[in-house]
Amino acid sequence: MSGTPPGAGRASEIGPAEMRAGDGRLSLQACVVRHVAFENLGTFAPVLASAGFDLSVMDAGVDDVFEPILRSDLVVVLGGPISVYQQDQYPFLGDELRALGRRLREGRPTLGICLGAQLMAAALGARVYHGSAAEIGVASVELTEAGRSSCLAPLAGQPVLHWHGDTFDLPDGATRLASTAAYENQAFALGRNVLALQFHPEVDPHRFEQWLIGHVAELSSAKVDVVKLRASMKQAGSALHVAGVSMLGHWLELVNFE
Repeated sequence: MSGTPPGAGRASEIGPAEMRAGDGRLSLQACVVRHVAFENLGTFAPVLASAGFDLSVMDAGVDDVFEPILRSDLVVVLGGPISVYQQDQYPFLGDELRALGRRLREGRPTLGICLGAQLMAAALGARVYHGSAAEIGVASVELTEAGRSSCLAPLAGQPVLHWHGDTFDLPDGATRLASTAAYENQAFALGRNVLALQFHPEVDPHRFEQWLIGHVAELSSAKVDVVKLRASMKQAGSALHVAGVSMLGHWLELVNFE
């Protein structure tokens, strides 16, 4: 793919770090909470770096994420194959929820993807639960009226990666931005600073094979045709890269990092 994806250039030209230059800081601190190694920032990493963020990747269950979630200028909570309601089996989820609850109540910049979006919904008091069927594949989302006028506009008509079996109710005060036929709540915003996405606009198509290997048991259980899924990502990957980083760039322009 050639050229600079829309939104990425503007985010790098007038990054959040420049907006904070007056306080003497060289960069903003971004805490990235990762639940499984291959579900990483993907195509979002260079956009955030060029926008002036110092990225600190924390591995949930290994690193202590509580204080970094509270103190960082930006928090990005990524996906993973566990469920919000499995806190008995994975106690570290409780720390994430408590820290996110405090952060979100203050309206501080937070982005959640898949499990990250579910954790944000739960931290805001919404129900998170097992859905009617696994949604695994590459397909577009239907943007709501609010979604079409939001940072998600570059994703209109663009197939994205779906990979989840859980879902959530819309938190009080949040605005629904996107839906699919299977799941009504695919994305929500809470003011300018909080964005939660059930789907994966960040996936790096060049590293998608890691997902197919790492989630082999889930794919087998859900009877997903891996050959077709791989082909779908190959077809959509380049355009998704462009649309995804454009969406992130537009969101960064809206967020208040003061």
